[in-house]
Amino acid sequence: MVAAGGAARRGRPDLAAERIQEAVQRITAENTSLEQRVRRLATGNRTLDERLEAARSHLRFQDRRVADLEAQIAGT
Repeated sequence: MVAAGGAARRGRPDLAAERIQEAVQRITAENTSLEQRVRRLATGNRTLDERLEAARSHLRFQDRRVADLEAQIAGT
């Protein structure tokens, strides 16, 4: 009985180490995936920021153009 119990105990650290290794691999893979997602989101965010700035610039140009046309009409 004692020998069998000792063998079972010796098997448990191997099982625990295997589970820990699997957990480390799973967490590492998930971390890599999340890092890639963060990079994609950051790139998308930069793209949207650039588009927003371009739209604001275009709007400012249009506002100036409308103001110029209004001034021409008022001067006529």
